Amino acid sequence: MTPRSRIAPLDVVWRTCDAVPECLGVAHEPYGRCLAHLTPAQAAEFLRGLTRGQALDLRGTLVSEDLLARVLDGVERHLGRARFDRAIFTGPARFGEVVFAGDATFDHAKFDHLASFYGARFLRNVSFREARFLREFSLHDARMCGHATFDHVTVRGDALFGAAQFGAAPPRGTGNASFGRADNGLLPEASSQKASFQRAQFHGFAAFDAAVFHGEACFRGARFHRAVSFRGSDCGASAEFQSARFEGAAYLGPMRVVRRLSLAGVRACAPLHIDTGGCRVVLRAAAVLGRLAARLSDAEVDLRDARLAGLSAVTRRSGRLRVTSLDGLDADALTLTGVDLRACGLDGLRRPEGLRLRECVFAAPPGGLGLRLGWPPVRWWSRRRVIADEHLWRGWAAHGLDEHGAGEHSAGYHGAGPAGDRAPDPARLAVLYERLRPGVDDTRVAADFAFGAMEMRRLGSPRGRGRLLLSLYWLACGYGLRAGRALGWLALVAAVAAGAVCWAAGVRPEGKPAVHRPRVAVVRPAATASRPAHGLGG
Repeated sequence: MTPRSRIAPLDVVWRTCDAVPECLGVAHEPYGRCLAHLTPAQAAEFLRGLTRGQALDLRGTLVSEDLLARVLDGVERHLGRARFDRAIFTGPARFGEVVFAGDATFDHAKFDHLASFYGARFLRNVSFREARFLREFSLHDARMCGHATFDHVTVRGDALFGAAQFGAAPPRGTGNASFGRADNGLLPEASSQKASFQRAQFHGFAAFDAAVFHGEACFRGARFHRAVSFRGSDCGASAEFQSARFEGAAYLGPMRVVRRLSLAGVRACAPLHIDTGGCRVVLRAAAVLGRLAARLSDAEVDLRDARLAGLSAVTRRSGRLRVTSLDGLDADALTLTGVDLRACGLDGLRRPEGLRLRECVFAAPPGGLGLRLGWPPVRWWSRRRVIADEHLWRGWAAHGLDEHGAGEHSAGYHGAGPAGDRAPDPARLAVLYERLRPGVDDTRVAADFAFGAMEMRRLGSPRGRGRLLLSLYWLACGYGLRAGRALGWLALVAAVAAGAVCWAAGVRPEGKPAVHRPRVAVVRPAATASRPAHGLGG
């Protein structure tokens, strides 16, 4: 085995430089050496042979700042197929305004100084897989029309992707179908337009402000050691951050996401700000140790098994905001504002007392008259707010919710409890109502929750004296919460009493004339002087 074969990585498939055994630079014929080890005369001859749009192969080559500038001038800053795999840029790498007409690969490349691609144009695919940037990395205002791969990259300095465009917008009238002329190398197909940053390491500040992702943006397993910003960015498909780690503040918005913003399994050690709409936001099994502030519009939120340690808030900005699952949520202090909870079970909350509900929408009993075989056989359902767990337990789910959400309750309900398949229990629902009631800001909703707690306690009690007393309490005054019912009973009792008095005073038996007793008048003589009155003495 030769010395060169011992040091060459297994994925080096090109003929390496003959100058020194340690050099991995691709050998150029007829010299047998890489560009960095050519003699001045050989290098000048090689550079004179360069033309505009020519393919360039500098794999494994040591590229200095002067050598890179001479090469780019030789091709008039317009490259064809460009190969820089395992290249080492010993000086600043300035690719500003360079056009890459063919595929460009920088896999395993190392940039010892600044790597600037400001305003560069990649007309086809570009790959920086496992590249290392020891200083700043800038793709500001760059255009990548095809698939862009940054998997496993390491950026020690700041990473600047502001106003960059990943993928090309489809022409009008084509929709999401494949477009472009892939056969002549001008444009890639739409299905290949994806920006992938899987397991990327950003040690400095990462800025994606005003960046446009025409395809999917994938940051699975990425790690941001400092702040990251996506203000004003636009994602035409899904933005995937599964298992990502944010050690600094993360500003995910205001941004536009068409399909889904997935933060499942993320770990945020600092504040996490989310501002988007018109998509599904997934925070399943996320751990946010700092403050969570989510401002959403026309969106769905999934908080199943999430852990929120700081002050957290999910606020409806406009439109409709629906929470699909809170099962297994462990939140110290979470405020839900303007959220639709009609199809979301709350029995799976680990700490319901940490939930604050403001202007939220809850389910309601079916209105109107109800007939059943039990007691009472006829019942008129009052309009009150109930949680989705009681709605499911009573079997009201099949009736739907309203004209805008009919069927959502039965199709979108995700079960009660962390297991997701546990049936609601009246005794547990009574405790849940009591633990949720202090966090409700609306007095009417709080009263409905108190009523629901008593109702679940009554229905969950065994048949006997206790349940009979609770039933009488419910029938008499609605557990002290229905003043109209108590007044109705009082009016009924008063009416019955008044009727009884009137009946006793005015009704007589028919056919019996009234009996008149004669009065006897007693006339006593007047007293005189010669005959005194009887009993006066004298």
